[in-house]
Amino acid sequence: MPITEPYPELDDLLTAMGVAGARISEIDASEAGAGNISVYVGWDLELRRRFPVQEEITLPLPAVALAGRTVLVTGSGRRLRQIQHDPLANVGAVRVHDDGRTGTLHTSPRRLFERLTSELNSHLAVHDDQVGRRHPTFQAVVHAQPPHLTYLSHIPAYRDPAVLNRRILRWEPETVVALSEGVGVLEFMVPGSPELMAANVAGLREAQVVLWSKHGVMARSDLSVTRAVDRIEYAETGARYEYMDLVAGGRAEGLTQAEMGRVATEFDVRSPWVDGG
Repeated sequence: MPITEPYPELDDLLTAMGVAGARISEIDASEAGAGNISVYVGWDLELRRRFPVQEEITLPLPAVALAGRTVLVTGSGRRLRQIQHDPLANVGAVRVHDDGRTGTLHTSPRRLFERLTSELNSHLAVHDDQVGRRHPTFQAVVHAQPPHLTYLSHIPAYRDPAVLNRRILRWEPETVVALSEGVGVLEFMVPGSPELMAANVAGLREAQVVLWSKHGVMARSDLSVTRAVDRIEYAETGARYEYMDLVAGGRAEGLTQAEMGRVATEFDVRSPWVDGG
C-alpha cells in the first residue's frame, strides 16, 4: 500500500534508512563506503531539531518536480552499516528550492561527511523523473554492489537482458512474483557520469531494479526503503543460484518456463520474461 497519512516523521525515516543500510551490508552488497540511499519525502518535515546546520547548495541537475520538497541522502564515503547506529552523522536532508536548481542542505553538528554521495545526480534524476511522471508521495532509491549480480555482468552473455532475467528468475517461485518486471541492464558507464544518470533514469521507468554492468545496481520503491532493498536481495539471490550452477558445471534444471508460467498464473502476475506472461 502507498504511504498515507499520518505520514512518518523524520526519525522514522532515518530509522528505516538505518535498517535498510544494515541489510545491504548483511548481504555483502556494500563493501566499505560503497552504496548509497536516498528518500524523497512529499510532505512537510521538521528538519531543524535534528539537522540545525544549514548551507546553500547548487543541485547537480535541475529537479523542478522536487521543488519545495525534501530528499534525505547518505553522505559520500559513509558506510551504510553505520547509518543504523548514528543516522545524524551519516545522512543529510536537502530541501529543494522553488527554482528546482538549488537547495538548502540541512545536517547535524555530528556530520561525518564533506559532501553528499557521488551518485547524487542519479538519485535526484530518478526522483525528479518519477515524481514528475507519476506523482508518488514517497520514493526510496538504493544503490548497492551485490557481488553475484555484479559478477554476472562481467560475463558478456549476461548483459543481454533476456539472458540475465530468464536465468536469475528461474531459481525460486518467489522471484517470479517479486521481480515480475525483471532487472534492467545497462552497459558499463563511468560512475557518477551524466551518461549513467540518463540511462539509469530510463531503465528505472521500465523496471524497479537496474543492473549497472561491472558496478552494481539501483532499485526504487514507493512503499519503503526496505522494499527497495528486498528487490535487490531477490535479484542477488537469483544471481547467487546462477553463480552456484555455473561453478557446478550447469547441472541444475531450475524452474522451467512452463513451471514459471504456472506460478505467474497462480499469483496473477505478468512478466515479459515468462512465456505467456
